[in-house]
Amino acid sequence: MSETVPVRCPACRREHVYTAPSYPCACGAPVTPSLDGRTAPTSVAHRAWDEDWVMVSCGSCGRRDQWPQPELGCPCGAVLRVPVAGTESAPAPAPEPRSPFQPVPIRTARDAVTAAALYLRWLGYRDIRRADQRPPSGIGLAARGLVAQVDPTVRPASLRDVECLWLTAMTEDSGCVYFSLAGYAEEARERADALGIALFVLDLTGTPQPMNGPADELASTGS
Repeated sequence: MSETVPVRCPACRREHVYTAPSYPCACGAPVTPSLDGRTAPTSVAHRAWDEDWVMVSCGSCGRRDQWPQPELGCPCGAVLRVPVAGTESAPAPAPEPRSPFQPVPIRTARDAVTAAALYLRWLGYRDIRRADQRPPSGIGLAARGLVAQVDPTVRPASLRDVECLWLTAMTEDSGCVYFSLAGYAEEARERADALGIALFVLDLTGTPQPMNGPADELASTGS
């Protein structure tokens, strides 16, 4: 059952009544965050991904999962973050062991994009789609918290290619990954290491091969 608590805006001191929303658990039961009525709400000044989610347990099956942090918009313009009892913003749960990656052979540029998208999904990224911003070369992909570039040409990725991807990621406050069929110029690899960009080479079996430290870490830990 949804919980209702009084909430006072710290900016204008206006009093509100907030009812926590319910979300469906994987088992089908509704899940409602338990609100902390004794702790004052805080105004949201800057968005951070980890602070927008809280861990909540399902009362029916016990499953713990991430749900949106309860928030309330005040008419004065402030966005109020309503405290949740027993927990605040929470990290993602420990990922389950991944099954081996199943590649698809690369024969066309479209196959390269498909292989990269499948690999990102295997790493744990969801809602993979074409990126809103088209890269200078290759094809852009995006997921929650990530932008990726797939270069299916026979030309090694250049320093400019890597820097453009990094700039796009910075504007969207996201991480970034580069997939190339032909590898990378030396200065591109050096710049990627300095910027923390994961570089992968796609072989013709469709299996991305890590080419630097950030790629090794991403391949080991996932999203």
